[in-house]
Amino acid sequence: MKSPVGERFSEFFDKWICQLDGYLQQLVRVSREGLSESEQQTLVSKLTAHYKEYYTVKWAAAHEDVLVFYCPVWLSKLENAYSWLTGWKPSMIFGVVESMRRKSVAELTEEQVRKIEQLRVKIKLEEEKVEREMERQQVAMADRKVVELVRTARRIRNEELLVVVGNHQVEGLVEVALKGVLAGLERVMKAADCVRLKALKGVLDVLNPSQSLDFLAGTCMLQIQIRKWGQNRDNQKGSNPIILGELHNNVIF
Repeated sequence: MKSPVGERFSEFFDKWICQLDGYLQQLVRVSREGLSESEQQTLVSKLTAHYKEYYTVKWAAAHEDVLVFYCPVWLSKLENAYSWLTGWKPSMIFGVVESMRRKSVAELTEEQVRKIEQLRVKIKLEEEKVEREMERQQVAMADRKVVELVRTARRIRNEELLVVVGNHQVEGLVEVALKGVLAGLERVMKAADCVRLKALKGVLDVLNPSQSLDFLAGTCMLQIQIRKWGQNRDNQKGSNPIILGELHNNVIF
């Protein structure tokens, strides 16, 4: 059953993906037509603004109910399987850049390759930092407040204390414990999203406008294709497993 926040975000996400698909068609079209550098940069700016809109809406919704983003009903099972802390894993985009190089879609200079590698190492470290924070949040589930909650509930059951007094006591502890847990999960989600945005911006800062269009076309197609495959698999029971290992090499470019 969807929560009100989940329902609203599901509607937003469907529209957002449709708009992303529209941008992808523009990217494919302009790659054939050819645009001036300023026109290319304008399209890059429009697409990055579209991604920023997603995170703005996501963070506002998560402040109301962060849990819906840890079990998103608007995603397919395949999308959920490849999700990293409520979204795509930042280091994934370096596979897109590498695919561009292998397929000779974009010739990167030695300086660009060096900067991309430096960024990759930096993003990997930041991913690990966020993962450690998520681990800390998971361990914190057994902190003093939660343990006290369990003990109080057990004492009420064993000693048959007054139900009203006991329930009030437990409810108060539940509210305090959950408030801390949800705040921690929201911090982790935002930290992961910031690494995603930093990785995306970092790559775009290294690439020129023409290369940026190719890169964004690859990232858009990756997200859209995984969604389509996931939805098809959810709708077709008994279908063969989808192997994504070949996606970067055989589909994007």
